[in-house]
Amino acid sequence: MELLPLNYGNKTLPLKSTPSPKITCFRTIRACSPRQDLKGRTVAVVGLGISGKAAARLALARGASVVGIDQDESLSSLEHDPSFMALNSTGFKTVLGNFDWNLLNDADVVVVSPGVPLEKYGLSYLLQSGKQVMSELDFAAEALPKSVKILAVTGTNGKSTTVTFAGQMLNHFGIDTFVGGNLGTSLSEAAIQHVTLPAQECKLKVAVVEVSSYQMAIPCVYFRPSVSVVLNLTPDHLERHKTMLDYAEHKCRLFSHMTNAKLGLLSFGNQHLDEAVKKYWNKFNPAWIGAFPGLEIDTEAKIATFKVPDIGIESQLQLGSMRAMGKHNYYNAAVAALSVAGLDVGVHIEDINSTIEKLRPPPHRMQVVHKDIHGVTWVDDSKATNVEATYAGLMGLKGQKSVILLGGLAKVLVGQVSNGFEELIEPLTGHRCVITVREMLLLDTCKFPIQSSYFLCFLLLYFYGLFLNWLLHECPKFGASGTMIHQELSGNGLDIPCIQATNLKDAVEQARKMAKHGDAIVLSPACASFDEFRNFEHRGMVFRELALSS
Repeated sequence: MELLPLNYGNKTLPLKSTPSPKITCFRTIRACSPRQDLKGRTVAVVGLGISGKAAARLALARGASVVGIDQDESLSSLEHDPSFMALNSTGFKTVLGNFDWNLLNDADVVVVSPGVPLEKYGLSYLLQSGKQVMSELDFAAEALPKSVKILAVTGTNGKSTTVTFAGQMLNHFGIDTFVGGNLGTSLSEAAIQHVTLPAQECKLKVAVVEVSSYQMAIPCVYFRPSVSVVLNLTPDHLERHKTMLDYAEHKCRLFSHMTNAKLGLLSFGNQHLDEAVKKYWNKFNPAWIGAFPGLEIDTEAKIATFKVPDIGIESQLQLGSMRAMGKHNYYNAAVAALSVAGLDVGVHIEDINSTIEKLRPPPHRMQVVHKDIHGVTWVDDSKATNVEATYAGLMGLKGQKSVILLGGLAKVLVGQVSNGFEELIEPLTGHRCVITVREMLLLDTCKFPIQSSYFLCFLLLYFYGLFLNWLLHECPKFGASGTMIHQELSGNGLDIPCIQATNLKDAVEQARKMAKHGDAIVLSPACASFDEFRNFEHRGMVFRELALSS
């Protein structure tokens, strides 16, 4: 269904209802949740990915009738999802493909998954009209007990590692902690536990939540962090945000419902964050990452110093025992430590010193995946999907000679002449070499309906073969991203060898030939992965398999 642009003025929205071919009927089953605050109300969940499905299950657990909506007709309906069939809930139905807009208009609450822009489905219109339109994050926070303290972390790079470190620190001290959000497990899962378990069994004290800018597109009401962190801000997701200021404003919405007694950490010296945070300046207790009040790090001495007098924090953290690879992880650990101390749950920075050697980064973030018989260390940093993330990883490798694998689908920087790869020249200096990767589509990742249409599959394979034949003859050395990366590095004075490879497997083979005893081979692509791989996790797993085959 096509919806009009959001220029409605005072006119009635002229939308034509179109019946969906995949609407399934409500089914009613017994409700058993001890908390039924949404009983008798209808919740429409837009977008049925991980977050959307969790929000739908939470709504059911709270007694609502649920309509799950997604334009992807290939998805399975909620009625056939085992996680829904296991719930004793009120009714629910799934609408896939085209749908009647009145499903949203008539719902009491509309919950929007982070991957769904507000420009779609008339969501902005509904929000402006006063309809209760909520993010999955806010919907989950509404159901959590007020006693649960929230540590929220956002930023362009380092979110997942900082959240993981904070969770490990809290768990070390026996504090019942949820770790998730944009990291992989949605906050709704924590809320479901609270709603469905008997009160005496739900012992959650802290929720450590990774937050993306997309999750803050809808202003929150119930998501009120006790500690908020904006780690950094560099160009990313500009295809949706358009400007860096808009990107910064979404990040700074974390501070919108805080109080003066609560800690807010920001990256020091970022003009876009400085501008965006002005409206919230009196809502939290500010501290800086890289200046006082806040924290500073001596990377040579491996010591973090904390000074936040307003909340009584003045201490140091010894980072020398860290096993996580990369000096940028000193910052991730230090921010995690200050954030945990700022929660006021009885954990002091002096105590956190005992946890440092036990910290482990999440998968695909400067993760050592193999040490081979030739004395080469293989490092998976597949999560580095932009130049800034790779820059941080490379800066952390100073003193470790490495073969660096770059490439994939480079992100477009709006209004920029280049894609920023020249920024990597300085941290690449002194390394063994760079290998740029052309990534092409793999046939085994395609989902052709072979069983149902052999002829269609044959045609697709035939034309795919013609395309590859043209590609290999017209561009025998590298593809679009490979060309761009090689030209930006070579044209700006890169002083180490820059080798071109056709795909990741070829790059790994080239890296084996170049690496010497004591070197590292590091996959830190600075690019998205949606050409050869399904996502950065898939890319990292393939790299690990190739490393282990050495």
